[in-house]
Amino acid sequence: MTILGLDHVQIAIPAGGEAQARRFYGEILGMREIAKPDGLSAQGCWFVAGTAHVHIGIDPDHTPARTAHPALLVDDLAALEARLQAAGHAVEPGKPVPLHHRFFTHDPFGNRIECMQRIPG
Repeated sequence: MTILGLDHVQIAIPAGGEAQARRFYGEILGMREIAKPDGLSAQGCWFVAGTAHVHIGIDPDHTPARTAHPALLVDDLAALEARLQAAGHAVEPGKPVPLHHRFFTHDPFGNRIECMQRIPG
């Protein structure tokens, strides 16, 4: 048995937060919303960009993920930083890691999101 990759990341939000999730993940991050398969809850929403799949699920007892987080790989970190800040989302630099520039932000529900760009070379 071999793990072939990561299919998706699920992020929890409180009930009724889908519109805010669509604005953050869809409009600000630029991910495309995709339809959920028949038979799954009508609540929540799913997004994709490149090979990154983010599933937004409803948790009535939502507590933001402060340490656990997805790391989204982007091709223009500075542009994303500007877009996030223009939309009122704080950006916090991360400690340096090899071969990447990165920062952290939070979605409207307090979940931690890492954004990274590979350093050429």
